[in-house]
Amino acid sequence: VQLVESGGGLVQAGGSLRLSCAASGSFFSINAMGWYRQAPGKQRELAAVITSGGNPNYADSVKGRFTISRDNARNTVYLQMNSLKPEDTAVYYCNAVILVPGTSWYDYWGQGTQVTVSS
Repeated sequence: VQLVESGGGLVQAGGSLRLSCAASGSFFSINAMGWYRQAPGKQRELAAVITSGGNPNYADSVKGRFTISRDNARNTVYLQMNSLKPEDTAVYYCNAVILVPGTSWYDYWGQGTQVTVSS
């Protein structure tokens, strides 16, 4: 199972970016999918998560600015980031809880994509 992210980059404050993360490989089902972020010198933190039924939850710091969504047919989760601030600068990691054949549910992580917001 692999999670492949795309969409990071450099943007000015107030701008927008859209991250995508697609799951591929052999699996039965995907439960929750989410985006975490890690700024330099800080711990990884949850930005947004969405259940298999499409219910989202957001960190207070991104509420009203970020929108998480998923396309279950494409095994893909998206993060639309608007009104970006310099403090949103971080490596963003995709996460998914996936049911693997013959085993159980496992946490999978993408390789991370850099988001840099200039002031």
